[in-house]
Amino acid sequence: MCGICGFTWNDEALARKMAGVLVHRGPDQDGVHCCEEVSLAFRRLAIIDLSTNGSQPMFNEDSSICLVFNGEIYNFQDLRSELEGKGHIFRSHTDSEVILHGYEEFGIDVINRLRGMFAFAIYDFRNKRLLLARDRIGIKPLYYAIRGNNLIFASEIKAILQDPTFERRVNHQALYDYLGFEFVPSPETMFAGINKLAAGHLLLFEQGEATVRQYWDLSFQHPGKTPRYEDAVEQLRQHLDSAVQSHLVSDVPLGVFLSGGLDSSCIVALMRRHISGPLKTFTIGYEDESFSELDYARIVADHCQTDHHVLRLDSLRPAYVEETLYHLDEPMTDLSTVPLYLLCKQAREHVTVCLSGEGADESFAGYDRFKASRINSWFRRLPTGIRRQVIGRMIAMLPDQPQKKGAINMLKRFVEGANLPEDGQHLRWQYFLHANLERDLFTDGFRSLVNNDPFWQVREYNQRCDADDQVNREIYLDMRFMMTDSVLMKVDRMSMASSLEIRVPLLDHVLVEFLASLPGAWKLNRMTTKYIFRSALEGLLPKQIVHRGKQGYSLPVKHLLRGELKEYMVERLHDSTVLRETMHMPYIDRLIEEHSSMKHNHNHILWALLNVAIWHDRFFRS
Repeated sequence: MCGICGFTWNDEALARKMAGVLVHRGPDQDGVHCCEEVSLAFRRLAIIDLSTNGSQPMFNEDSSICLVFNGEIYNFQDLRSELEGKGHIFRSHTDSEVILHGYEEFGIDVINRLRGMFAFAIYDFRNKRLLLARDRIGIKPLYYAIRGNNLIFASEIKAILQDPTFERRVNHQALYDYLGFEFVPSPETMFAGINKLAAGHLLLFEQGEATVRQYWDLSFQHPGKTPRYEDAVEQLRQHLDSAVQSHLVSDVPLGVFLSGGLDSSCIVALMRRHISGPLKTFTIGYEDESFSELDYARIVADHCQTDHHVLRLDSLRPAYVEETLYHLDEPMTDLSTVPLYLLCKQAREHVTVCLSGEGADESFAGYDRFKASRINSWFRRLPTGIRRQVIGRMIAMLPDQPQKKGAINMLKRFVEGANLPEDGQHLRWQYFLHANLERDLFTDGFRSLVNNDPFWQVREYNQRCDADDQVNREIYLDMRFMMTDSVLMKVDRMSMASSLEIRVPLLDHVLVEFLASLPGAWKLNRMTTKYIFRSALEGLLPKQIVHRGKQGYSLPVKHLLRGELKEYMVERLHDSTVLRETMHMPYIDRLIEEHSSMKHNHNHILWALLNVAIWHDRFFRS
């Protein structure tokens, strides 16, 4: 696991400066190659082949190709054998060298042969071509900016910002989209002029021009008959086991994050099949039991006989929030970001690599929004007047439950989402910028700068999807539109901030493609989420784990913004130039007052605005 960066001109000082701000991604080794055509730089976190043979930038035998690579290729040993059979000579035992020789042999098509997570850059001196590529799912990040006839790229935005000629400007459209979805959708970033390379895409830069193209997409159309449900369950067990086993290759200690939920518990149980010695598990808990899963995590740890470590988080220092925003580079309002950051710091004291359960909620239809969509299909059978004027008003009059999670809050959120445009699909229940809030929050000047159609991007993804049933269409949206820029961005940044590699075997693309071949009804069966996943785990885990609902380990932000973080929030929001320039501060004060007095729960918008204020201050004013 590493940090990579580079650009298409010669400047060793800049290359070293860019690599220097990525040192957390790779504290073990650095490397720079600069010439008239290209500058490439690298920071290494040594995982496979710890010797200096694995140093980068890495060249082929005749130095006609140069590589910088971030990620892990899990089938590299098979690819190495194939390439050695074709006459290629290897200098190391790394997975990175497989990409280098694979490009020699197969050209750009080598990307389709890789099984793993990756973001890499190859410079081909003979063809004067720079190739950037990102893995199919988008587990590893890659950013770039076009500077006239040149290109600059890096694993993190902060490295690109080291270019002193780059003018920092807020991307207003990205700010608008972020406040609705709570992340910035690809290919935009919060910095005007800097783009994300989208998941499953590559970029070719030749003769001063960049061409971006998609090389992979998730398809739900598969030849042949759908297997019997019982056969599919058995095939799923085999795919799960294969995915986890493949992710265990390492020359350094491994651990696993264990929340007590179905996904992480599955990984722990399957790791135990292949690891006979000590297995370290790490979990986080809170004093507020509605946010804590410690008891379930302990059940799994005892069942699998792990060396279990618990981090308790009952308070939150503002410094932690600021540190996470620095490492994220742009706001992303996932309430589990800070806890994950602290958990990664704890785990790094014991191991260098951790497996984690991200991806199952997306590919198995595990989120409550999938259930909300199904309920909405019944709700919409009622006449519009009854839905909006009678039921909507009645539920709006119910008091909030400001102290805890509860049915009333869920009902309100459901009705709010149900009234959003239907083309937002199930993401309506994950969208937080409703019309009244938008009207009162933004200045007229800001509204004139943005496309305020919230779901235009969602419609584009819907047009690409080839699934026939509604559940699989919603899974596609989660996998391709949402997950990469929210869940996976959070996981990469919070882990690499502590020089910890996180692997996500439930997003192995072979497993993901198998799941896409199965009917949506096997994933969401009536109101049971992850239906076939639960069937596959019968006998592997205790029944109270297999059949429990989703909880997660999100931070109890609504309490913190009324308590220990309130003064900090008020000071930050009032001091923010970007908020004063784009939003009505008296309305923000009203949101603060209503939240503090527990008239309403405004934790989503207040936390989002606080993140914007901290981010802007750190990257524009500091």
